[in-house]
Amino acid sequence: MDDLNNNSMPDYYKMLMEDIRFQEGLRACMNCGVCTAICPAAEFYDYDPRKIVDLVQSENNEEIEKLLKSETIWYCGECMSCKTRCPRGNTPALVVMALRTLSMELGFFTESEKGRQQFAIKRTVGENIFNYGYCVAAYAVSPEMHREQGPIWEYILENTNDVFERFGGHVKMPGEGPLREIPEDVRQELKNIFDVTGGTELFNTIEKHSKKKAAELGLDFSDQGIDNEYFIEVFTANRKKHTI
Repeated sequence: MDDLNNNSMPDYYKMLMEDIRFQEGLRACMNCGVCTAICPAAEFYDYDPRKIVDLVQSENNEEIEKLLKSETIWYCGECMSCKTRCPRGNTPALVVMALRTLSMELGFFTESEKGRQQFAIKRTVGENIFNYGYCVAAYAVSPEMHREQGPIWEYILENTNDVFERFGGHVKMPGEGPLREIPEDVRQELKNIFDVTGGTELFNTIEKHSKKKAAELGLDFSDQGIDNEYFIEVFTANRKKHTI
């Protein structure tokens, strides 16, 4: 990221080229639009992978910066439908992954509503992996924050052991089945994987830029957990029109 230390426009294209996903995802786009035609996200969101690839390969750093700060790069579901149909072997989803990572590294993700949700994902799914060994742990999903689960979820939380025992589960206990306890050494191995692959560093970067954004917005921010104003804001905010 040395390009950010001078006063000129950073070479975002060069930064993207350092990401193997970008190298694999963008070969020689001929702007045919097949990726957009097959894209499920394009059916519902104001999202056009063809335009993203066309913009990025132009190497116009001013436009790439706008893209890094936009809602657009967060609409992709990473389903890889585009990979299966591109006649040139491009994968716009991989390009978007590289754009997302660079956006987070530079702190640009906090400039968009969908981008700021990366903080909520880190505080929930990310920390669930470290704390429980699961991306989603049923006992960590509160009814207040997930009203889409309906009233049945309150019953499940109140009777977690009984419910999951019917499926062969051993909730927070050694053994097999859903919600079994993941041993400490296994969870430590997961943490080690995050350390060596850059995941931990990226998590810390998300925290740093999110804390700065919270201060800009005048919202309470805590170093742990979800009981703070900024988390509630990014988790629940849906003020913009994202769908077509």
